[in-house]
Amino acid sequence: MSEALKNGRHFHCAAHCATASADMGKDLDTWLARGHSWSWRGRRIFVAKGGQGAARLLLHGYPTGSFDWAPLWARLTQSGQVLAPDFLGLGFSDKPLHASYALGDHADMVLDLLQAHGVDEVSLVAHDLGVSVAQELLARIQEGACALRVRAVVLLNGGLCPQAYRPRWIQRLLASPLGGWIGPQLSRTAFERTVRGLFATPPEPDLLDDFWTLLEHQQGRQVAHRVGAFWRERLTLQERLLKPLLSPQCPPLRLVNGSADPNSGRHMADAFLRLRPDTDLVRLESVGHWPQWEAPEAVWAALGPFLTTHH
Repeated sequence: MSEALKNGRHFHCAAHCATASADMGKDLDTWLARGHSWSWRGRRIFVAKGGQGAARLLLHGYPTGSFDWAPLWARLTQSGQVLAPDFLGLGFSDKPLHASYALGDHADMVLDLLQAHGVDEVSLVAHDLGVSVAQELLARIQEGACALRVRAVVLLNGGLCPQAYRPRWIQRLLASPLGGWIGPQLSRTAFERTVRGLFATPPEPDLLDDFWTLLEHQQGRQVAHRVGAFWRERLTLQERLLKPLLSPQCPPLRLVNGSADPNSGRHMADAFLRLRPDTDLVRLESVGHWPQWEAPEAVWAALGPFLTTHH
């Protein structure tokens, strides 16, 4: 790992052609070289970018970053332009102590990013926190608050139905009044135990190392409790976040669900099916919270043809 990553120093990297091998794509140094630093509201947002053609927007989850899309990157960029930002407070983006980390702010960033890149039509692919941000974007579109056009939506494991979400104990602690003290004290052992519990297949040690590095970058534990509060916020926004997915105006939608995810696995997919029985759902049995890491081939089989069909 580069000294810049170890020390959390500022970076200024140029966009890089995403033609590296799948193995290289799983390395943080290589991922960093795929992106650039974009200024938003005086903060630096890391944006991975690659490919040409129809735009695809990838929205990652908590507590990692756009690096979660590395296993799919080469194939995604072969058939379209791909933008994958790190949300403020996560990944390689800035992690200011006193910023707002509300879902609405994340959505604002995404819309400003697309405008800055001249993109007014996208396919949306989202996971975890990114699912909630995607729902907020769709809500704004359906109420006429933004002009973005969405061709298709693919949602991986996330809190589609906020009431059905099952947060881990550390998430509950971080969301408690003690969160501001617990976050900075979070040990690597506790972090890795939580992450392992979300995988159906034990993750490789190198991947756990990468996840921890992303959390630690720019002292991310200092804001982990604030960034991670989104799961509580969306409980107050449940009707707003669900409405666009249940509307006849919803773009073509496919759910890809790792059934063994204790946070938002089979029970979450079933909860959504009760609301929308005709849902296009791909269940990945014996796959946990990060399908793109545990079963990239199966995810691509569900994702690639769907995006091509709705190109």
